[in-house]
Amino acid sequence: MRIELNCPVNPGDKDRIVLAHGGGGRLTRRLIEQIFAAEWQNPHLDTNADSAILEGLSGGRLAFTTDSYVVNPLFFPGGDIGCLAVNGTVNDLAMVGAKPQYLTASFIIEEGFLLSDLRRVVASMREACRKAGVYIVAGDTKVVDRGSGDGVFITTAGVGIIPPERHFGPAAIRPGDAVIVSGDIARHGMAVLSVREGLGFESAIESDCAPLNGLVEEVCRTATVHCLRDLTRGGLATALIELAGAAGMSMLIEEARIPVAKAVHSACELLGIDPLYVANEGRCVLFVPEEEAAAALTALHRLEIGREAAVIGRVTGAGAGVVELESIIGGTRVLDLLSGEQLPRIC
Repeated sequence: MRIELNCPVNPGDKDRIVLAHGGGGRLTRRLIEQIFAAEWQNPHLDTNADSAILEGLSGGRLAFTTDSYVVNPLFFPGGDIGCLAVNGTVNDLAMVGAKPQYLTASFIIEEGFLLSDLRRVVASMREACRKAGVYIVAGDTKVVDRGSGDGVFITTAGVGIIPPERHFGPAAIRPGDAVIVSGDIARHGMAVLSVREGLGFESAIESDCAPLNGLVEEVCRTATVHCLRDLTRGGLATALIELAGAAGMSMLIEEARIPVAKAVHSACELLGIDPLYVANEGRCVLFVPEEEAAAALTALHRLEIGREAAVIGRVTGAGAGVVELESIIGGTRVLDLLSGEQLPRIC
């Protein structure tokens, strides 16, 4: 199970946490490793996957995950905190090969929050559950004093069943594997930023927020999948770096092959933001044998959510877990984790 926290460690003060929203950076990773993982160490947590895989329950394997959602603003082009809370947890289950079944939902609501907005969020969750084919079966609600929250925070947990033939994970990545991204990247982060900062981009940018379990099932019917990871906090670059390190494999990624919508690319360029590190909420990276990459792409392209899918690189071999990026203008550079987060409060 992967744990993420929104507060990086301040290297200059070992007894305090700096209140900096975001996640996926080097400081956050150090905080997780030194505080949480050090105290809670166990075989389920040590896999550093999107969900814990629980063996022997009901004669099979279950996936179990949880996540909290604190996006600001609550409503953004293409989605809101409600669909985000459902899709994020569904996608974490799907990334370990599970078929999501049931969710729980916990709300922390600030006093004075509009009931009309709460109804809108809850209705959005209902529709997201319908699209993903899951049910919310339990929940909890707390109301905090005005000024003690930020409208509403939502925590969802989920369980899913893993078919016996599926064993996804970094350990299954092999030299020669094709690296595929399921669609164009960086739309979610830029959609949230455009509303938060009141940026009037020439072309509207909508979040990619969507469930990925249907996409995973489609690909698994046509190709051998070795590993999956959704591209949330930290974006594509962070996901690849984490997987390369966990697998002990090196990768070469071609920048020219990475799909980025023209409007998103222009917005990132204008603001000096690297789209490789911007969060997504309906995109994943897949590792499949090179000889099956064409079949996987065909399956992805059959789906609306996967129509921009592309092979962006390959696993070059066992090594120190280095991810190299071959730039559009030539030459290569090593991708590294950011020391912080480019865009706070986007998921």
